[in-house]
Amino acid sequence: MEYLEFELPIKELEDQLQKCKIIGDESEVDVSETCKQIEAKLSATQKEIYKNITPWQRVQLSRHPERPYTLDYIKAICGNSFLELHGDRNFKDDKAMIGGLGKIGDQSFMFIGQQKGINTKMRQYRNFGMANPEGYRKALRLMKSAEKFGIPVVTLVDTPGAYPGLEAEERGQGEAIARNLLEMTRLKVPIITIIIGEGASGGALGIGVGDRVLMLENTWYSVISPESCSSILWRSWEYKEQAAEALKLTSTDMKRLKLVDTIIKEPLGGAHRDRAKTFKSVSDAIVKNLKALQDLSTSDLVSQRMDKYCQMGVYKD
Repeated sequence: MEYLEFELPIKELEDQLQKCKIIGDESEVDVSETCKQIEAKLSATQKEIYKNITPWQRVQLSRHPERPYTLDYIKAICGNSFLELHGDRNFKDDKAMIGGLGKIGDQSFMFIGQQKGINTKMRQYRNFGMANPEGYRKALRLMKSAEKFGIPVVTLVDTPGAYPGLEAEERGQGEAIARNLLEMTRLKVPIITIIIGEGASGGALGIGVGDRVLMLENTWYSVISPESCSSILWRSWEYKEQAAEALKLTSTDMKRLKLVDTIIKEPLGGAHRDRAKTFKSVSDAIVKNLKALQDLSTSDLVSQRMDKYCQMGVYKD
């Protein structure tokens, strides 16, 4: 288990507990009372740390190297029923954007999401979860296929942003994202969007328009990352914690501002602490939100989706 800097007091107590148990196993000394005391202190410390977590610490948790990624969720939720689909039928298959058909129970879904890698080689292969234009065009192709067969769409957002390279701009990165925004607002099947990690900039919005937008507790959703915001405003990354606070990017901020509909609770310490529980929470949330959308007619579905986004933000005539 990897620990973030603010989690080090938890690591120390867990190490003490482990050593205490080893002593009890290897000797005749009764350490049960000592173990109970350490466990009680550990529980209290965990609650205290995670209760007072800052926006920047939530950003760190969303990037935890052991946190589950899109394919982890899909494989856990769908099992062997998932069939990955490839290519945008125009340029190539973008490995940073994955998608395909899967089932929860008897209900089919089109799953689409950004995929990061679990090690250096895989991160390079997946381009660190930063999709090129062909990735967004692949996503749109899959959404249109789902619409054709009346299959609900689930998008899983986890990206530091769309790929900002010159070649991506040459192939129409801005147009691809804008096209997705337009087409998703009028897609004739239910769309459930879940922020499972980082939700940064247009890269997240490119698959982020939904009838229901959900966020896992320790994720963030913003027009810009705290580091980039800090480098623009202060010409330095040193102020990233202040930027995270000012951006109001946490799940509670997003819910209060009515930019997302629901916060999905995570196990204490983050999704990586109890993956099975997190996967079940996400699966249950998908099923629950689909039930609320299934009875709507196509015209009502699209109309409510458009109204939802038209009501966001504050403005004056």
